[in-house]
Parts: sequence; structure tokens; C-alpha cells
Amino acid sequence: MSLDSCRALFKEYLEKHDLRVTGQRMAIFEAAFAENSHFTAEELLEKARKIDKSVSRATVYRTLPILIESGLMREVDIGKNLKFYLANNPDEAIQQAQVICQDCEKIFEIPAPFMEWYSSSVSSRLGLTPVSQRLQVTATCDEFRKTGKCRNRA
Repeated sequence: MSLDSCRALFKEYLEKHDLRVTGQRMAIFEAAFAENSHFTAEELLEKARKIDKSVSRATVYRTLPILIESGLMREVDIGKNLKFYLANNPDEAIQQAQVICQDCEKIFEIPAPFMEWYSSSVSSRLGLTPVSQRLQVTATCDEFRKTGKCRNRA
């Protein structure tokens, strides 16, 4: 799905839920979709303010759940009271698993096409229909443990 299509979908979602399409919300959307990697709410605030200086922290924190509910963004909770976000492309059917490095807190997204089959087969045995699923692996960096350096660490 193109950026324009995602933008239109976001606007439709806002209107459908009686929420205003504001410059601040659209700046947050643009900042989020300009990113190719995971980001925190604070990083999103910084980037959105480069687009629109009037974007407030409160608006970022209120807009993130809207983006998640709309299916345009996903949240990755790595524990430690730290959440990361990543823009979704609704057309991407392949499920993603997250591998989180405990040493550098980097999040790796890897294709996990088996997840859809697994959730469907397990759920159907129980007479349920899957609504959502996620696979998250927490790992440590072998290189960091040996040398004290991690190539993924910023």
C-alpha cells in the first residue's frame, strides 16, 4: 500500500471515529511513516516537531493508540517500561517475529510465515478464531558477551 493510501486510510479512520484530522495528527503520521526502523514515542515527538513545531507530547501519546487501533502501526513492548513503534503496511500479509537484543535493545523483525498457520490450527482445535498474534524472542548478543562490543549498539 502506498503512503498516500495509508494517509487516506488514517484520515478515514479518524473521521469514522468522530476524531478531527488535525495538522498535529498528520505531522505525527508523516513522521512515523518516514521511519524505516523502530522508534519510541519521544523520538516520534522530536521528528514530528520538525514537521510541525506545535506538536505536543500529549498529542503524540494520544495519537499512537489511534494509529495502532487503525492497524497502521504496531507497538513492540520490550519490557523495562519501554515501548517501540513501527509503521505497518496493511498489505504485508507475512507475519513478522521480533527478536530483541537485551544488550543493545535493538529490535530485529524477521519474516515468520508459519505464524498464521500455527495460530489458525491451534485456535481451530479449541473452537476459536484468532484475532491477533505475536512472536517475540529476547536474546543476548554473543559478540557483546565475548568482547564487550556490539555492532548493533548505537
